[in-house]
Amino acid sequence: MKLKIILALFTLIFLYLCLWPVDVEPIDWQAPIDQGYTGSFQKNDDLRHLEILSLQGYTGPEDIAFDQSGRIYSSTQEGIVRIDAIGQNPELWAETNGRPLGIDFDPHGNLIVADAYNGLLSISPQAEVSVLTISADGIEFGFTDDVDVADNGLIYFSDASSKFKPKDYQDVLKASEFDVLEHGGHGRLLRYDPSTQKTETLIAGLNFANGVTLAHDQSYVLVNDMGNYQVLKYWIHSDLQGTVETILNNLPGFPDNITTGLNNQFWISLIKPRNKDLDNLSNYPFLRKIATRLLPIYHPEQDPYAHIIAIDGQGNVKHNLQNSQLGFKNITTAKETENYLYLGSLTEDSIGRISN
Repeated sequence: MKLKIILALFTLIFLYLCLWPVDVEPIDWQAPIDQGYTGSFQKNDDLRHLEILSLQGYTGPEDIAFDQSGRIYSSTQEGIVRIDAIGQNPELWAETNGRPLGIDFDPHGNLIVADAYNGLLSISPQAEVSVLTISADGIEFGFTDDVDVADNGLIYFSDASSKFKPKDYQDVLKASEFDVLEHGGHGRLLRYDPSTQKTETLIAGLNFANGVTLAHDQSYVLVNDMGNYQVLKYWIHSDLQGTVETILNNLPGFPDNITTGLNNQFWISLIKPRNKDLDNLSNYPFLRKIATRLLPIYHPEQDPYAHIIAIDGQGNVKHNLQNSQLGFKNITTAKETENYLYLGSLTEDSIGRISN
């Protein structure tokens, strides 16, 4: 009798792992061999002197922006939180009834928000929220992720995944994990023109299109192709207009946001180190589907790791700041000012900063 029960249990487990319906339909691909923390990515503890700015109960400051008065705005799970210029007195300034991620001010003082649930939004200086766009080329945004506004008002932003929508799962991390596991090319780099209210696709087929930022001279835009561990350049002006090139690849972690910093450099946050199991299963789609079924049961947490880098426009690494012991983890953005480098996180209840 006991043997029959054991066999029945193993049969149920086998059927679950092989047949239980899931949303993920993994694509066969070959992950580049992970070189790890070598060369330009040598391990260090340069982030050990991080200063913490408490948000007093607000959580997940995914991105950061500054108004003309120097006040700090952050996109949290609760909405847009504003703190004063010295990093104190947080207040819930605006609610989007979604999950705001990337934020940036336009030339008129409106805060443009990539909301993972609700699309591309605009919040007026009076904290009035309006929807700018929710689709492009007949495809609705599933995971509006990051945004940068050009000097001429054009808005560049990413739809990380048109298939795996955080709104469906009520979970940003779960939706991102499913998209990376499938590797189905559901991400896009997009541009919205406020004067015509038209949205166009600049790059399609990205694997979790994440951070977006414009060049210092506005001649190109960079976008993080997170699922492929690379950074792409899309030319806006010059003879190369409309062409795409890879300027940095085979990163040792998952690139999240990218921001334009000082001295003609760009800051990239690597939210987590690469996962060896995920890379090893890249060309085994059936096994990745089984892994998807295991996620609700077995969801291993990686050790906390803090990692940000700065690159130039050609992808050369200029700064490499890390800390394996730092409590501040899941860094999603690094925003540079003349005095500080501010750090955001998808899960922390504070903003970090270090002196320049």
